[in-house]
Amino acid sequence: MALDMRQKILVTGGGGYIGSHCVVELIEAGYHPVVIDNFSNAVREGDVPESLRRIEKFLNTKIEFHELDLLDKPGLEKMFKKHSFYAVMHFAGLKAVGESVEQPLRYYRVNLTGTINLLEVMQSHGVRNLVFSSSATVYGDPQKLPIDEQHPVGGCTNPYGKTKYFIEEMIRDQCTAEKDWNAVLLRYFNPIGAHISGQIGEDPQGIPNNLLPYVAQVAIGRRKHLNVFGSDYSTPDGTGVRDYIHVVDLAKGHIAAVRKLKDSCGCKVYNLGTGTGYSVLQMVNAMEKASGRKIAYEIASRRSGDVASCYADPSLAEKELGWKAEYGLERMCEDLWRWQSQNPTGFSNGTQP
Repeated sequence: MALDMRQKILVTGGGGYIGSHCVVELIEAGYHPVVIDNFSNAVREGDVPESLRRIEKFLNTKIEFHELDLLDKPGLEKMFKKHSFYAVMHFAGLKAVGESVEQPLRYYRVNLTGTINLLEVMQSHGVRNLVFSSSATVYGDPQKLPIDEQHPVGGCTNPYGKTKYFIEEMIRDQCTAEKDWNAVLLRYFNPIGAHISGQIGEDPQGIPNNLLPYVAQVAIGRRKHLNVFGSDYSTPDGTGVRDYIHVVDLAKGHIAAVRKLKDSCGCKVYNLGTGTGYSVLQMVNAMEKASGRKIAYEIASRRSGDVASCYADPSLAEKELGWKAEYGLERMCEDLWRWQSQNPTGFSNGTQP
């Protein structure tokens, strides 16, 4: 297909961990991604995110990128005037649970105002198709396991989760008000792993908020030991159980979601998870196996807001999107270790501690 004929997809936050892996899958599926990012969670290489520069290299392609913040509404207007987008994939936003508890107003301003700007500009330019990066945090404390899409939402335990829930509600209301809107809300469980090339992966700025990047940094020698928060949960080994999904499986779920938009689907919600829960200690063992290194850990007291177990029922996505997670725990850890060992300090590779 000629370049101009391919459907253009605006990817907000496309320089980040999940966004960049989705850019790869979009290109490989024949779409034409246009990426915007404000570098709040992407490492800069000149004028572009280092993640995109590497993707251009290993896919031998060019990616159109613009530095833009969703709070800059005139800048967004300009983007939509310049391009005719088929759909928007919306990843941009702040995402650290602990930080959101300390800085709730910042989270509400960035995540909610940014999304309202985006939806209003989409509306004024006739772009009616949206895939939104939501989160299993909208479910709050699980009332039943596995969690399916009918599980009650809104009992969120932190402001970050609330922003995801409020954005889902805004999108849902917009789809109700204007019947030609189509949106797929994807509730992620715990994305881990990296692209098989080892060229792109998760590169947390500062201390990692998530378990696996932290474990990988202990294995590579950047951190002394892992704190395991709580060993007295009612789980097989007392440590918290979560549903970990390979980031490439997650990205493929977004391609399935874009295809779903063609059906004039209205507003749909899907869990993206594997349906299997693994405990913290199982993850530590799996990373020890993948890395061939001992991972030191210490048991610490429980963190407030943590739940014992949380895993998905992903059967609706399989039924309606034809999507299912393919990669198991071993592969997730192998791919994470390849990324971490090739990039001991992440994208900066030695230019910063």
